[in-house]
Amino acid sequence: MPQPIIDPAAIQTLRELCPGDNDAFLREIVGMFLQDTPLRITELEDSLGAGDAVTFKRAAHSIKGSSANMGANALKDVAGSLESASDTTPIASLAPSIDGIRAEFERAKAELERVLAAGPQS
Repeated sequence: MPQPIIDPAAIQTLRELCPGDNDAFLREIVGMFLQDTPLRITELEDSLGAGDAVTFKRAAHSIKGSSANMGANALKDVAGSLESASDTTPIASLAPSIDGIRAEFERAKAELERVLAAGPQS
């Protein structure tokens, strides 16, 4: 069975941090994720172009961590693989992997927007 795009348990955990707030906290956290992740993807691209492996790895690590918090496990896995690969592979050869991160982010974004539109679960 394929893993869900967004792990419902992660969303439930975020909801439980501020129960009864009509998803205000969840909306705030999701909003920060949706705003920050494209910036990190741009950072991956920019550091790739500059040959800056340290910044590249840090951006991949940031995406991995924020994705884990959101329950976006496929995005977390792709970012984690990219972070690990940057230790042993010239980052220029990792350019195609950025497309994978972008695709998984778009899938996660669409699913998070769907979760927010559905509203709090009783």
